[in-house]
Amino acid sequence: MKDFNFYAPTEVVFGEQAEEQVAALVRKYGGTKVLVHYGGQSAVRSGLLDKICGLLDEGGIAYVKLGGVVPNPRLSLAKKGIELCRQEGVDFLLAVGGGSVIDSAKCIAYGVCLDGDVWDVYLGKVKPVRMLPVASVLTIPAAGSEMSEASVITNEDGDVKLGYSNNMSRPKFSIMNPRRTFTLPPYQTAAGVTDMMMHTMERYFTKDDDMDFTTDIAEAMLRNIKTAVFAVLKNPEDYRYRAQIMWGGSVMHNGLTGCGVADDWATHQLEHELSAMFDATHGAGLAAMWPSWARYVMHENLRRFVRFAVNVMDVPNDFTDPEGTALKGIEAMERFYHAIGMPINIKELIGRDITDEEIKEMTRKCSRDYTATCGQLKVLKAEDMEAIYQMARG
Repeated sequence: MKDFNFYAPTEVVFGEQAEEQVAALVRKYGGTKVLVHYGGQSAVRSGLLDKICGLLDEGGIAYVKLGGVVPNPRLSLAKKGIELCRQEGVDFLLAVGGGSVIDSAKCIAYGVCLDGDVWDVYLGKVKPVRMLPVASVLTIPAAGSEMSEASVITNEDGDVKLGYSNNMSRPKFSIMNPRRTFTLPPYQTAAGVTDMMMHTMERYFTKDDDMDFTTDIAEAMLRNIKTAVFAVLKNPEDYRYRAQIMWGGSVMHNGLTGCGVADDWATHQLEHELSAMFDATHGAGLAAMWPSWARYVMHENLRRFVRFAVNVMDVPNDFTDPEGTALKGIEAMERFYHAIGMPINIKELIGRDITDEEIKEMTRKCSRDYTATCGQLKVLKAEDMEAIYQMARG
């Protein structure tokens, strides 16, 4: 069992009228002039952006707006936001959208307070000591960035996608109204659920078997979300299950399921190169990578994969064949991914065969030019990364 600190300071305001409190919350956390940061046109078409801005007007909170965030948020837009915040005297970031918008807001918040290039933060060359406060009005449950310390940014120069984690980036508050997720397309819903489940699975698959309380919580979350996603794919306006998914996405990445265990994150790091190279949906990329990673590393803690198969995927435990039980659990996960419309290999993800040259390029980037490893359950060197990409090609 690992010693741990659990830190989850974000104030969550959850419910059908949650956004009505936005101006009071901004004021509570010291905001006087806000950058309202958002993505494409969905926030505009839904009327949410106008409502948030209207509530800020009513509350006497000044603001400027910056839209245009795309999935796999771009460094160039974040740099534009940094300059806008400096020009306008912004002292608070309000992200209206999903994880990409929140991550972009975090990047801007770092950059405004930094002398130098904010990309150096993600390269690990600079550790920021302060940032502007960030908050969110969540519309897409998936990334968990609304409560987490993490952000991920893509630098278009070289298609490099990197993450950075720092507790000071945890949002001051996050507003969550499940009704705002009713119009999410089925694919986006499924990809979001895949992402949030993986946030817990990256912590679940560990060599640490002695923190049963954390493990039991993780398994309950995974079972709950599996049930919920089928319910909302059948009825997109099922408030009860949309609420399970929205709250689940936050709790699955606020650190709770990592208490007392070692995180892995290899699947995420392998996938980052997929979404950087092919601009693929992150959750779908995780589904394409996880089965191959699981088969490659399962013997590092076979008991853990057996437990997952039995307690999460409802596979009967064949006590005479633990490897067979573990493999059936992975196969059951693949069936689950297909049932919700997710891919289980790279060919299904990108719609064509991936080339050996593309695999070598992803391996090079994932290993930081063959200098870095990833993962904890099994520490992956460059040759391991390449082997998993080859297994996942489809």
